[in-house]
Amino acid sequence: MSWPRPPAALTAAQLTLPPVGARVTVAGLVILRQRPGTAKGVVFVTLEDETGVVNVIIWQKLFEQFRRAVIASRALRVTGRLQRDHGVTHVLAEGIEDITPMLDLLPGLDAAMTAPDSTETADTARLSARLSPRLSPRTALR
Repeated sequence: MSWPRPPAALTAAQLTLPPVGARVTVAGLVILRQRPGTAKGVVFVTLEDETGVVNVIIWQKLFEQFRRAVIASRALRVTGRLQRDHGVTHVLAEGIEDITPMLDLLPGLDAAMTAPDSTETADTARLSARLSPRLSPRTALR
């Protein structure tokens, strides 16, 4: 199955090519959102595409500007500066776009995402399994 790549988006595997500080665009499914209390409002998002994962750092001011997309989206397109430190690559977000509607372009997604004998989708089941019983999606980023 071919992923509908947003214009000019690099895959996770291609992030080794640009130099540190380069302005890049990445896109993928949101698999993790974290806003640790000790991070002074910084939000960490992990995106997954067909080649791997991308770590995204969103500063508090940008989070406030794109809050709805960061909290509610299933897929994001992020433009920002590439950072590499101690073998870890991050994208320091400068712009964020909710591309969840692009998931409808994937062929056969409805059949693949429906859990057997259930109306719950597979990604909802995975999300529910990962969340702590004390932590709901609505309180996760407060």
